[in-house]
Amino acid sequence: MEDSEKTNQIVVLLIGPPGSGKSTFSDTVMRSSLRPWSRICQDIINNGEAGTKAQCLKMALSSLKEGNSVFIDRCNLDREQRSEFVKLGGPGIEVHAVVLELPAQVCISRSVKRTGHEGNLQGGRAAAVVNRMLQSKELPKVNEGFSRVMFCYNDADVEIAVNTYIKLGPMDTLPSGCFGEKKSDTKSQPGIMKFFKKVNALPASSSNEATNAMRKANEKTENSRLGSADIVHTLAFPSISTADFQFDLEQASDIIVEKAEEFLPKVGTARLVLVDLSHGSKILSLVKAKASQKNIDSARFFTFVGDITKLRSEGGLHCNVIANATNWRLKPGGGGVNAAIFKAAGPDLETATRVRANTLLPGKAVVVPLPSTCPLHNAEGITHVIHVLGPNMNPNRPDNLNNDYTKGCKTLREAYTSLFEGFLSVVQDQSKFPKRSNQTALSDSGENIKEDSERNKKYKGSQDNAVTNNMESGSLEDTRDSGKKMSKEWSTWALALHTIAMHPERHENIVLEFSDNIVVINDQYPKARKHVLVLARQESLDGLEDVRKENFQLLQEMHNVGLKWVDRFQNEDASLIFRLGYHSVPSMRQLHLHVISQDFDSDSLKNKKHWNSFTSSFFRDSVDVLEEVKSQGKANVASEDLLKGELRCNRCRSAHPNIPKLKSHVRSCRSQFPEHVLQNSRLVARPET
Repeated sequence: MEDSEKTNQIVVLLIGPPGSGKSTFSDTVMRSSLRPWSRICQDIINNGEAGTKAQCLKMALSSLKEGNSVFIDRCNLDREQRSEFVKLGGPGIEVHAVVLELPAQVCISRSVKRTGHEGNLQGGRAAAVVNRMLQSKELPKVNEGFSRVMFCYNDADVEIAVNTYIKLGPMDTLPSGCFGEKKSDTKSQPGIMKFFKKVNALPASSSNEATNAMRKANEKTENSRLGSADIVHTLAFPSISTADFQFDLEQASDIIVEKAEEFLPKVGTARLVLVDLSHGSKILSLVKAKASQKNIDSARFFTFVGDITKLRSEGGLHCNVIANATNWRLKPGGGGVNAAIFKAAGPDLETATRVRANTLLPGKAVVVPLPSTCPLHNAEGITHVIHVLGPNMNPNRPDNLNNDYTKGCKTLREAYTSLFEGFLSVVQDQSKFPKRSNQTALSDSGENIKEDSERNKKYKGSQDNAVTNNMESGSLEDTRDSGKKMSKEWSTWALALHTIAMHPERHENIVLEFSDNIVVINDQYPKARKHVLVLARQESLDGLEDVRKENFQLLQEMHNVGLKWVDRFQNEDASLIFRLGYHSVPSMRQLHLHVISQDFDSDSLKNKKHWNSFTSSFFRDSVDVLEEVKSQGKANVASEDLLKGELRCNRCRSAHPNIPKLKSHVRSCRSQFPEHVLQNSRLVARPET
């Protein structure tokens, strides 16, 4: 191959069933990459018609001879199907596997709904084909002959993989090994069959309504899952007060349509979805008919049949906000939607709700952000729950309105107004402030990260009562010393450091020392043998971005206190080496300096985010911050994208496929630290005697 000396060529086998996004993956990379690529697709290889594996191999060889790298776009679900393509590797040609291991229901949903597919695999036949393929799949291993295997389990993983190959220049290579693999879920196939039975059992009219709604809800997002930074904000809400509170359905449907029509122009491209679990729901039928009469955009306001706590996993509808028809106590229990949402969200929702409000009046709503540990956040992508309380028309329930529909309609209008205004505040806040990295924590091993909720327990009692008592509205606001109101997106647990800094005397069990300006505590989840935090006690300093020149003396004091603790630790163990620094974007509110030993010997260091937050340039050394603030009046901060980088040793910078292998290497690595770390006193070590 004449051109093989000019480029490091790659054969990438895309592995996944129909609907997993193989063609979208390769097309997205090829549109943006500087490396020359060819896509080999068996569905169209025979003059636009389906061909054979032999034809694919022949075209792949031809493309490699021309100097191109190659995407093999076919399912490749078992070892035998992959073996001939693996043999394409050789000197100057690496063979990679990218495994698109997306949920079966996602692949089925995409395959069934798509039109104009190259291989004509669409509609009802596609579901059976996908299911059959998945039951016989065999995941790839490095020992098949791959130099690199990368697993993708969701859209975020796919986006990272796409960007990895887009950025790969003609002469660049990627580290070898297996990256991102999780333990297989042996219960997945029974779940798929249950899904099929559920779909087949739907009555025709309800099935059509759900299918049409799913199509409308997803047609904008399904074709732009890769590479799109836009979020289609969607509120899923139940009919308020028409179940247990027995509000008249005709009047309730009038109010729902009226308020939806009023608010849709205010929420941009966001969507409102009325959800009911019943396939014969009268309220859905009424609202659908009345919305159609008013010519309301059916792609932005529509009805949907499904469980509001499982809309994405079981219905293919992605909603980032859901409404809960709650009780005045804002507590779990009872039945219906309230019980279902509290059960699905787990204790995190009740804890987060208590930060915002203890009770709720009829006609009012309260917006509650969900922490990243909440099951609804992890499984369904729901970032907020909006509790809303409607009027009670049930004569058998206390505090009913005695059939006073004048007052009842007024209260129900207020309830929907409060609900939609709460949703509008979420849309506006998320448009201004991107999600914090703690909401989408990356786990290299795939394990669920429970650290957020457990940290909240360890910092028991750390929520500030003064803040809690002011949470009357749906949006969390804090009046700073300047009098300016700042929108907040801190999760409940993330407020703990702020409370400790403001009231250290209340936390004697965890505070190591404090003065007028600083508080020192152990990190409750230390990432090394020695890891303490020096907290600033000044209001309005949430993180490094808030620091200005007038804070220089405070930063200097924090640095000096950190050095004092280093000296204390090194008196106990002279072999310990430390760095002092700040995270560019903190996961917890209140400016805090990390004083951390460089052994990283800790069971609490579990994933890529943890590692890269201390070993990449996302970690800003205290000495550099001091110089920057003194010279330019503020500190530089790095992008959170650095947290997604490869796992590399903090000494020799070698790459490793997962945390266990990295830790094993770090324990024995005796290489010198990188040159830039050795400069400017960034490392604090005891001189050798």
